[in-house]
Amino acid sequence: MERVDVAIVGGGPAGSSAAHAAATDGADALVIEKGVPRADRDGLGPDSTDAAGILDYWVDIMGIHPDEFDDGVIQRELNRAEFRGPESGATLTSTGIDSSYDKFGYTFQRARFDDWLRERAEEAGAEYRVGTSVRGVDTDLSVTPDEDDPRHVLELADGGEVGADFVVLADGPQRTVTNRVLDEYLPADASASERLASRTANHIAYQEYRRVPEAVFEEVKDAIVFWWGVMPGETAYPWIFPNADRVCRVGLTMPIGLDIGEVDASEYALLEADDESIPQGGEYVKRLLEWQYGDEYDIEEDFPLVEGAGKRKGTETYPISSTRPIDSPVNAGVAVAGGAMGTTSAFHEGGDHVAVRTGAIAGELAAEGDLASYNRRWKEAIGDEAVRNVTMADMVADYGPDDWDRVIGAADAMLAADASGGLLSQPYRSGWESAKLLLGYKWNKRRVKKDYVGIDESEYVY
Repeated sequence: MERVDVAIVGGGPAGSSAAHAAATDGADALVIEKGVPRADRDGLGPDSTDAAGILDYWVDIMGIHPDEFDDGVIQRELNRAEFRGPESGATLTSTGIDSSYDKFGYTFQRARFDDWLRERAEEAGAEYRVGTSVRGVDTDLSVTPDEDDPRHVLELADGGEVGADFVVLADGPQRTVTNRVLDEYLPADASASERLASRTANHIAYQEYRRVPEAVFEEVKDAIVFWWGVMPGETAYPWIFPNADRVCRVGLTMPIGLDIGEVDASEYALLEADDESIPQGGEYVKRLLEWQYGDEYDIEEDFPLVEGAGKRKGTETYPISSTRPIDSPVNAGVAVAGGAMGTTSAFHEGGDHVAVRTGAIAGELAAEGDLASYNRRWKEAIGDEAVRNVTMADMVADYGPDDWDRVIGAADAMLAADASGGLLSQPYRSGWESAKLLLGYKWNKRRVKKDYVGIDESEYVY
């Protein structure tokens, strides 16, 4: 049986960062990734989405400055985010959080980013096994890391076995392996498989790569644009992100399994009276473009799909984990990192920065031979970010279109009263609605901070 110090399930940002940290600190690290090579890439998986975005302070959370990347990773530098409601709008030119990165943010090519992370890990000494999946993890809790026998035995789909002292679970929001492993340490009536099931804890994202007219690209080439209150569902929203060569990602995030019978279609700009079900992603994108640009352009002719981009003929569909992160069963020598632990926020679709950071912490501690401090360490590193995400998601959970217009209008008033372009710290200057918005956020943040973890470390039974 093959034997390593650290076995890592999943080769995305969290898994590759764990491998890099573990190998850098002298551990034998093996990444097992079920993804397969893609014809449009030089690397060997995983089957990543092709683009993503990072805000300024996320650079510091991630711990990797974009100057370190290979050519072709960065797509566009950003100077603002635009938030649009059905009838209102607000433009944010500063996140208001101190950062070592002097731009508002950037968009990047996620597949190339994953390849860069893999190359970095391999240069540090990590090994990758691509094209096979993990069927199960058998753990003997009586074995300690300093013994000859491995504490964990990973059963691979190809029939092989890998023994490891520590396991890092980084298999993304679908948690194909993570749920089965965590179920071993949770009561049957509170299992991870039930609590973290896709239809209860996940959102779905769909996006298309469209080459847009020059005038449209000029409007959005250095901005990320979100629409709120135009489609139903908790933290459901469409967006436009700029890439290179007049290509934009036009996409949306929405909950899985939403029933159109639960909403009033007449309230939402992207629903129609005769809809018998929630539209598919492609239909939503078409309606968004028609709504925004249809008076001036022929959408199919002037906004063509870039069929050579994305995972499937210019399109991509992928899961996003819940905003609420989970602790790991560290006493079993297991750490969960990245999307598998719920760090890909359904509120803003961002997660690469916290995936890299949590993976690096898990890999570092595994190499040191003790994961006991992992749950404390990840909270110190990304806890404030997680609390912000959970707070905002909880606040808007029941919002309708009118609520979004009210909130975005209040935010716009706050920004107008603050010359820095960030959110105002003295809301009385911009009206009662703005003050109520900020005070409500602060009150909810204090509440959430006491209980923002989806599965607490104390729930695991060994």
